Amino acid sequence: MIVRKLNEIIETEREVFASNGNWRSRRFLSESDRMGFSLHDTTIFAGTKTLIHYKHHVEAVYCVEGSGHVELIDEDRVIPVSAGTMYALNQHEKHYLVADTEMRIICVFNPPLSGTEVHREDGSYAELADGD
Repeated sequence: MIVRKLNEIIETEREVFASNGNWRSRRFLSESDRMGFSLHDTTIFAGTKTLIHYKHHVEAVYCVEGSGHVELIDEDRVIPVSAGTMYALNQHEKHYLVADTEMRIICVFNPPLSGTEVHREDGSYAELADGD
């Protein structure tokens, strides 16, 4: 059994910050835990707009605090996000995540992240070494 507490993750290698300062992700589960998915407690900072395009991963997001919206680039759609909203990027949708207020979201990735990834310039994470 794996048990981790948030206060044990803060200021460790499991706490990852976006290079542009838009978010902080606390990685409860990563690829090395061999669960088949990764689990993250992520804060999206107020007033930020982050390009995201997971080409090699699918993600489910559950908002537990704050508000913002998802701008689906290829569909010209905007989806409001607030506490109690879940959305799943099951078709590798290219989008912007915009935080009107500070947002706390719980994210699940498949395949799992190694734990240290940050978004590349195109909004994606790198493909896993063994493919997906």
